[in-house]
Amino acid sequence: MPWLPDDFVHPLRADLPTGEHLRPMGAADTGIDFPAVMGSRERLWSIYGRAWGWPPATMTPAQDRADLAHHERDIAAHASFLYGLFDPAETELLGCVYIDPPEKTGGADAEVSWWVVDRLVGSDVERALDELVPRWLAAEWPLRRARLVGRDISWDDWSALPDLP
Repeated sequence: MPWLPDDFVHPLRADLPTGEHLRPMGAADTGIDFPAVMGSRERLWSIYGRAWGWPPATMTPAQDRADLAHHERDIAAHASFLYGLFDPAETELLGCVYIDPPEKTGGADAEVSWWVVDRLVGSDVERALDELVPRWLAAEWPLRRARLVGRDISWDDWSALPDLP
């Protein structure tokens, strides 16, 4: 059974009240994704490293481009979604939101996580993103119970859940 209805059209943009916005990402975003990820790599590894093995310390721009191309294909197939958090002119990537089908048991119909670059931790932008994501999922996504990994369940508790068959 597919995790999203066949007729679902994913949102192309979500605006934060602070002026930034979310939009789907792809390989063309490598030039601004790579410095954002690697500039916050240590903290991102502390969040995603055990679960995803990401981002590796030795990641190259070519590897990042391949990863973003994979995300782009997944978005087109509605297999999973990667949204970038951009400044108004899209000159800088400020963070990302991941919306994935559930991997773990527990009744969630999606697993969602997000991050901001180091310099925005604790900022109005991060607070706006934290408030926007759950509302946006409820309003624009056909999800009944999104699991907010790292928010409503810790990464350690998520990792300890049994995998779906």
